[in-house]
Amino acid sequence: MDHVPAVVLGLCSYTHDSAAALLVDGELVGFVEEERLSQKKHTHEYPHHAVEWLLGEAGLTPGDVDAVAYNFQPGRYLAEAPTALRLALSGTTRDRALPRSAGFAKFALRARRRVQSLGRRFPGAQVSPVLHHRAHQLTAFAASGWDESAVLVVDSLGERQTTTIAHGHHASRPTTRTLEAIYDPASLGYVYGAVTEHLGWRRGDEEGTVMALAALGDPARFRHLFARAVRTTAMGFALDPAYFPPRVLTSGYPRTSRRFVLETCPPRRPDEPLQEVHQDLAAALQERTEQVMLHLARRARLLTGSRRLCLGGGVATNCVSIGRIIEADIFDEVFVPPAPGDAGTALGAAVAVHIDSGTGRPLCGVARACYLGPSYPEPNLDLTPWPGLQQKTLDIEVAEFLADQLAHGVIVGLFRGRVEAGPRALGNRSILASPLEPGVVERLNASVKFREPFRPFAPMVLADRAREFFTLSQDAPYMSMASGVMDKAREHIPAVVHANGTSRLQTISPTQNPFMYDVLRAFARRTGVPVLINTSLNVKGKPICGTPAMALDCLANSGLDALLLEGRWITK
Repeated sequence: MDHVPAVVLGLCSYTHDSAAALLVDGELVGFVEEERLSQKKHTHEYPHHAVEWLLGEAGLTPGDVDAVAYNFQPGRYLAEAPTALRLALSGTTRDRALPRSAGFAKFALRARRRVQSLGRRFPGAQVSPVLHHRAHQLTAFAASGWDESAVLVVDSLGERQTTTIAHGHHASRPTTRTLEAIYDPASLGYVYGAVTEHLGWRRGDEEGTVMALAALGDPARFRHLFARAVRTTAMGFALDPAYFPPRVLTSGYPRTSRRFVLETCPPRRPDEPLQEVHQDLAAALQERTEQVMLHLARRARLLTGSRRLCLGGGVATNCVSIGRIIEADIFDEVFVPPAPGDAGTALGAAVAVHIDSGTGRPLCGVARACYLGPSYPEPNLDLTPWPGLQQKTLDIEVAEFLADQLAHGVIVGLFRGRVEAGPRALGNRSILASPLEPGVVERLNASVKFREPFRPFAPMVLADRAREFFTLSQDAPYMSMASGVMDKAREHIPAVVHANGTSRLQTISPTQNPFMYDVLRAFARRTGVPVLINTSLNVKGKPICGTPAMALDCLANSGLDALLLEGRWITK
């Protein structure tokens, strides 16, 4: 670079989960996913709402941006075009060779045009494309705050890479060095998405539903199929194209083969009832995913010698797999950032450009930070668009009031402070309920969230009392790890225990979220249980509510009893 950029804007744009992050002099101003402001879930659009908020928060204009960090390197896609032609040598993959080659070449040109369009939006800035997996690595490692760790990234596809193992160093000026990489078509994210689609859910959105369904099935039925289809190797894993044909970056090419269908079941329509075969297929997929993730974690331990592990990429949102890695005691501690998926690469790309600039300024505000989006501390609420709603200002101790309402069975939406980063509600944009209330899970699924009845709900618990109820050996501040449960949990709060005997846990400390810590303590004084159900403030198919208007819509159009919006108590 000709000069050291002081203002670096990181972008995930023109692909799913658009997002933006802003660094000024190495300090993180904020990070937010576009869907939280635009109300378009998993939007591909340029994140103009997110960018506008970030620049406004910093008191800057587009002309003040020195560097734009983009989360892909277009030229890397071109390398796959000639490589894909080798598929013509096999009868199993011959029909994919030319379309795959053309698809990667076309995507490279499209990505290059996207980079050029970013340059036009910020004419005074240098646009720097960042290798996708490097952005993932830096998101995970920088957020950990550690000075050294192994870094494992597993996703569907970044340029040509699908899995990387790296070694991270230096907390204030984080760097990662890739030690090993696995390339497409060997992709664990591709397989999970393919089976999600086969089972009738949206690929890239509802993999979590399949993970939940897996707990109801028997993996033995299709265990041998997945062992053949996703084969572990000394350096990782490989896919059998007879089951999962190589990816083509254009529509019209199925991700599962005719052989896969014949040996499992026909594709399920979204409106078709679930059958035992669907549960068993999900169970076998999940089991194989956990086995491969454990294998990769052991490989990361061997290559780096580190006793700590950071994980990133879309597959890192598979909390059951993360729990298995922790249980295996491969590492002393495991960390998953709040935004491990593609949205988070906006932050990682910005970190990469900041570090590459050679600046002496340390990175600030990234480590262990999750509340990074907009806040609305004094919203001017006009309820005219929601004529059935009523509001009052609370002039009492809010945490005590909320705990009392929850203890009496009220299901409450919570909107306060800054928007969380990532796909999990971490106590600022949450739906809260008592796990002691009879039928609470059924009510939440049927009339509040409008989702499948087998979907579980996560518990949030005081960190200093978590071991009374859960077996997890470390804190889980970002709800990214599944934990086994103690007998006390099975006896007193079975509502938060899934069919596989686990809970996707969130631990709350007084420094992490002081308000929720006070609510949990107050709830415990009333009930004896320091645990609440916590799910995201949204309904199925909608993004987590990032604005007051979105939260009011959620209250008005769902079975929520009330909404606590900053200091306002809003009811129907």
